[in-house]
Amino acid sequence: MSWKRIWAIVLRQYYLIHKNATRLVNIFLWLIFDIIVWGFTTRFLNQAGQANFNFIPVLLGAIILWGFLIRVQQGVILPFLEDMWSGNFLNLFASPIKNREYILGLFGTSITTSAVVFTVAIALASSAFGYNLLTVGLPLLLLLLVLFLFGLALGIITISLILRFGPSAEWFAWIMPFLFSPISGVFYPIATLPHWLQIASKINPLSYVFEGLREVTIQGIFSPNPLIIGAILALIYLVGAYLIFAHTFKVVVKKGLLARFSAE
Repeated sequence: MSWKRIWAIVLRQYYLIHKNATRLVNIFLWLIFDIIVWGFTTRFLNQAGQANFNFIPVLLGAIILWGFLIRVQQGVILPFLEDMWSGNFLNLFASPIKNREYILGLFGTSITTSAVVFTVAIALASSAFGYNLLTVGLPLLLLLLVLFLFGLALGIITISLILRFGPSAEWFAWIMPFLFSPISGVFYPIATLPHWLQIASKINPLSYVFEGLREVTIQGIFSPNPLIIGAILALIYLVGAYLIFAHTFKVVVKKGLLARFSAE
């Protein structure tokens, strides 16, 4: 495995994004709008509602973490889509690069972009709405770890689907995280779900993240064990996602389906 080739994938994305307003807007815009909309929504709920707690940390904190998950996933898939749209994907794998090096390069891009976007989101929420997610403290690191691992897994699964079914399947890239949102408890406790969905949520790492956030925010306590379970589940998903990708890549190469991603 060559770290130079891995770094080349990261560096290529840097050159694509650097001084390109269109790509920069795509990275930041959606989460910024989400924070603004939900920030004003929580202010309205605080004024109109009768709850004995502040809606801002409950909902605004959730939307920042949800946006971080989406950014991690898109940090993996957008470089892949760039290669697909430009017809560069086939050329890339005509080089000595290995598929695991390519995936690690995408991970590097995801780490960089998600960290920058998360920092901007924290600054915006703090300056505009007086909410600083960093006040959660050390538990935040475990929350972010679970989100990061699962976001990478979702990104790899998405790439595998596009590889297997062709460029027409790229719509998976935009809906994949939302398939898990009903059983993630992003804006409501898992206890509000029907019993059968509560059972399904137990194998969803995201449910442990947002339940943990509410526990820290509302009750002021932190139980590490559920989040450790969530981290283990997320790691299992990540390993499974890579194995699926490796198998899919072999099938696609063997059947000659990789040619679908060449320039026309």
